[in-house]
Amino acid sequence: MKIHEYQAKEILRQYGVPVPEGEMVTTLDEADVAAKKLFDAGNKVVVVKAQIHAGGRGKGGGVKVAKTLNDANAAAKAILGMQLVTHQTGPQGQKVQRLLIEQGSAIARELYLGVTLDRATAKLTFMASQEGGMDIEEVAAKNPNAIFKQAVEPALGLEPWQARNLAFKLGLKPTQINEAVKFMLGLYKAYIETDCSLLEINPLVVTADDKLIALDCKINFDDNAMFRHKDLKELRDISEEDPLEVEASKDSLNYIKLDGSIACMVNGAGLAMATMDIIQYSGGSPANFLDVGGGANQQQIEAAFSILLADKNVKAIFINIFGGILRVDVLATAVVAAAKNLNVQLPIILRLEGTNVEEGRKILKESGLKFEVGATMKEAAELAVAAAK
Repeated sequence: MKIHEYQAKEILRQYGVPVPEGEMVTTLDEADVAAKKLFDAGNKVVVVKAQIHAGGRGKGGGVKVAKTLNDANAAAKAILGMQLVTHQTGPQGQKVQRLLIEQGSAIARELYLGVTLDRATAKLTFMASQEGGMDIEEVAAKNPNAIFKQAVEPALGLEPWQARNLAFKLGLKPTQINEAVKFMLGLYKAYIETDCSLLEINPLVVTADDKLIALDCKINFDDNAMFRHKDLKELRDISEEDPLEVEASKDSLNYIKLDGSIACMVNGAGLAMATMDIIQYSGGSPANFLDVGGGANQQQIEAAFSILLADKNVKAIFINIFGGILRVDVLATAVVAAAKNLNVQLPIILRLEGTNVEEGRKILKESGLKFEVGATMKEAAELAVAAAK
């Protein structure tokens, strides 16, 4: 689950991590009041920042610096309601419905600091770089030696010596080291206690008076842990999510919309990835990632069909099921019922293997509906590609 920058900064504030003073607003009148409050407090610069779930906002015109109240008002008017296009939104962009009006900072240096799980080592890992303010993926591609990593032992947590090590590699002054250690320990505690999957500070700035501030912050949470955090679930902004993905989440379906024409319904994330690969290999393009899970029932199968059919780009449906926990005959019964209830007119191609596979194929054959069943994944994928064309 993603949250907005202003929400992430409020969480960091609770863990003692320094962030700029600011206020989220949704109207121009509120933006005017918030900016005036910051100028009246003695700030010489105010920053108006679009709040969307995407990076690259500044490059797209979603972040503006204002030195007067009139400038702040003009910036808010320009950004609020705009369709902000960044490298992460795609060409359609994302409508800006919220702004963060924030005090400006006298920036001396821009650094990068992030925490995530390194699956290769099965450990949380801190990443730091002196090249902050840039896309970290770009830094990793062009100059991987500019990224310093520190793995955290699960039983020990982040230790002060590890934080000091990173602080020195960031080129911080000796007088800043203790502040940096406190900063990183706060980040680690926030990550652990709120069940994050990613916590990223970019940029982490050193101010002209040698202070450290999280000038921007990105936090993603582990969806599987949200049952422990009812307060954090309330931070979800579904207006920032694809409507079909929101609908899928209501039935515990793992769905991600893509740009292709062949809808995929699969049980198991690994099989779903393999299915999308073989569609591409066969000359087609997947319209989605959809994992119905190992124990899907008829209601979920029907909900999955409804979501797939709502995508106007879909020309064929490819169902790839390996019956382990989910028996093939149970799946076939649910598919037939859903296809009839929803009056599905698109070609449906299936590849079935596993428990009670012969019973499942018999159910499909006797349904009176025109299903195509491939003997192998490759054959089924080729049938789906041909049907989509």
